[in-house]
Amino acid sequence: MRHQGRIQLSATHAVLPIKKAYVFDVDTPKAECFAKGISELLEMNVVATIDLMRATKESDVCVTCTPSRRYYIENGHVSPGTFIAAMGADSPDKQELDPELLKSSRVVVDILEPCAQVGELHRALARGMRKEDVHAELGEIVAGKKPGRTNEEEIIIFDGQKLRFRM
Repeated sequence: MRHQGRIQLSATHAVLPIKKAYVFDVDTPKAECFAKGISELLEMNVVATIDLMRATKESDVCVTCTPSRRYYIENGHVSPGTFIAAMGADSPDKQELDPELLKSSRVVVDILEPCAQVGELHRALARGMRKEDVHAELGEIVAGKKPGRTNEEEIIIFDGQKLRFRM
């Protein structure tokens, strides 16, 4: 949790005015220790939580970065308007998000084919989502070829396989 959590939260905090961040880990003392240290480092309010569903419901941005092999964020556990950066499912056997959540959200990928082979999109495709249901590759949005968010209620999921931080 320390390295990826620090990188992800620091990067997010650098571009967004975060008032409060939740940190969740199955090892609660580890999450509490991380929250205390990163709060001091970033000079912001970071809270360790044991209630993941409440934290995701209250969050505007959710970054997942775990080695999970089964999804833990379910469709319906995310509020309208949330942006999710799914960063942990970097192999075919990893998963963090309910495939139904992807099917009901606006999905943006860094590059379609790698995402279709591993990670969150890979799992959603196996459950009936089609490649054509992916809204865009990130480059298409940056280049202005496709729109990003079109309304404040849509849930946007970014599934990235090539744009990963490597340490």
